[in-house]
Amino acid sequence: MGVNAAAPTRTETPRRTLGILAVSYTTLAWGLVPLVLREVGMPTLAFTSWRLWCGVVLNVGALYATGRRLRWETIRRCALGGVVFAADISITFAAFRLTSIASASIIGAVAPIFIAIGAARWFGERMQRSDLWFGLACFGGVALVAAGSHETSSWSLGGDLLAALGTLSWTSYWLYSKRARQHVGPLEYIATVMLVAAVCVTVVAALSGTSLAPPRGRDWLWVVSIAIFPGAIGHVLVAWSHRHVEAWLGSLITQCVPVVASVSAWLVLGEQLTPLIVAGGLIVLGATAVIVIRVARRDAGEGDADEPPLIADPAG
Repeated sequence: MGVNAAAPTRTETPRRTLGILAVSYTTLAWGLVPLVLREVGMPTLAFTSWRLWCGVVLNVGALYATGRRLRWETIRRCALGGVVFAADISITFAAFRLTSIASASIIGAVAPIFIAIGAARWFGERMQRSDLWFGLACFGGVALVAAGSHETSSWSLGGDLLAALGTLSWTSYWLYSKRARQHVGPLEYIATVMLVAAVCVTVVAALSGTSLAPPRGRDWLWVVSIAIFPGAIGHVLVAWSHRHVEAWLGSLITQCVPVVASVSAWLVLGEQLTPLIVAGGLIVLGATAVIVIRVARRDAGEGDADEPPLIADPAG
């Protein structure tokens, strides 16, 4: 049974704008993560485990510093989010280390299609019919970048398959998080997710025989950096934004992650950027920007306020 989510009112616009900015920062931070993963010498599961435990220290510490506590009821309500996040971060990290950064990040960019469907079913969110054309243009740009990345020497089929699996895990995490945030604060939610995910990954690593020896040298820098900037800060901002930004819009903004990742890999690692990758990236950025502007204008009472929705409220 769907959960109704009313459209933002004018009084909610400032928080919605802050929510869009929060998701935009996180998009940039997440786009730079693949560069760090290429510098790490540890096994993927070991690195993921240490990164998550650093996240536990940061997020649980912040929760207690603000006078709040991590209660059993909160853990029980949000534990599934931690399990899904553990799967997603492990799969995604492995994909970025196996295949080209552009390919892995672009495959993950199809998640908004599934997120939009889930948001319509569970949250009653709407997209205007005219937004469809810009959404299709955005996904067309994603397809161009994916096609161009296959011409590069660092492409791997195994890595691409992991990235495809990660698309499903990320969609599940995003939608579950938005629902959980209706009942739990952002710090409480992220602290729980990090704790449960850290336990899950550590257990899997131990059972698989992966060494959980502490990081050495620069690996400590990479573990802590990812835990703080895209991790603690990025995920808290996204968790906070779930109550102020529609799921489909937030996911479209994060669709720029592949563009950030591809360009940074070209600049720093020397990965090839083909004409198809460049053209597709420009289309993704342009189409996403247009959608954000159009939605902002409608919320302000301008433009296509009377246009019928593309995805109707399932309850009405």
